[in-house]
Amino acid sequence: PTQRRILRGRGARGESGERHDAGSARPARQRGPPSIQTKPPLRISSGPSFLPQPIMLETGQEFTFTIKRGVGTETCVSVNYDDFVNDVEVGDMLLVDGGMMSLLVKSKTEDSVKCEVIDGGELKSRRHLNVRGKSATLPSITDKDWDDIKFGVENQVDYYAVSFVKDAQVVHELKDYLRSSNADIHVIVKIESADSIPNLHSIITASDGAMVARGDLGAELPIEEVPLLQEEIIRMCRSMGKAVIVATNMLESMIVHPTPTRAEVSDIAIAVREGFMAILLSHYRPSGTIFAFTDQERVRQRLALYQGVCPVQMEFSDDAEKTFGDALSYLLKHGMVKEGEEVALVQSGRQPIWRSQSTHNIQVRKV
Repeated sequence: PTQRRILRGRGARGESGERHDAGSARPARQRGPPSIQTKPPLRISSGPSFLPQPIMLETGQEFTFTIKRGVGTETCVSVNYDDFVNDVEVGDMLLVDGGMMSLLVKSKTEDSVKCEVIDGGELKSRRHLNVRGKSATLPSITDKDWDDIKFGVENQVDYYAVSFVKDAQVVHELKDYLRSSNADIHVIVKIESADSIPNLHSIITASDGAMVARGDLGAELPIEEVPLLQEEIIRMCRSMGKAVIVATNMLESMIVHPTPTRAEVSDIAIAVREGFMAILLSHYRPSGTIFAFTDQERVRQRLALYQGVCPVQMEFSDDAEKTFGDALSYLLKHGMVKEGEEVALVQSGRQPIWRSQSTHNIQVRKV
């Protein structure tokens, strides 16, 4: 396995003091290609001055969310979205942490929303906060996000993950900017808003891949529709040759338990059969792994996203046979194949290494 770094940008309208400057970026021991995410979902604000300790919400109690900064008491906390009060109405149901807690909006002022707790639980900082059946009105890319995007261009990240994409226009806008900056960066769209569903085909067509953000989708849409949408998005991405990621509640119980639940195992199995390309799942290596050799570090990093692909950077030779020999020797040396096994050699790309034509070829050889 190769070590890669992940670079994540804070979203717009987020808490102050969390901006990552270029001098603070450094390699991390995490798997996955470098990426920057635009504006995160609406969250309960974090920080020692906001929620130093979890709060237990009890059914029937009154609780308030405010757009004032730095509030964190047993009866009131800050949220990180300035238009939150404008987006909710009396009678709306607020869902915390994907529906683990729910609160009914009873009244509101110019800067606060007062609620009654319907389903209680332990409230912590940085929890998602959704309005059932509604999408936030904030844009997919804000002024703060553009600062992060420019930072990513300067630091040559591989992917941008764009939150709450409602139509293809924002993808085209970002890609136009990247082309004008001569930046070779791919765009992953996060499908997490009910507004994006009617435009799925055009959104995915414009992007380089999609993430099925099941938590926010399940908060904005009837929860029973999420599995069908997951299957549809995966199928659409696969048909277009786009990357597809499944997120939210994968092996959630293993945060505190050593083994997953039977339901979680079934969830993972279904996602595998449907054909996802990436998931937050440690030490997973499907049978029939593809070893992708490239002489470009950027290509190696980008290939790390795809399911079943183990990317390796290696210097190529003008002699095709030497290049193939070097690749097979690498696999043998690292225990990735055994002597006597048959392997299929596939070459592709703009500069095929075993013939001058651009036609792709397949050879079967014994190691």
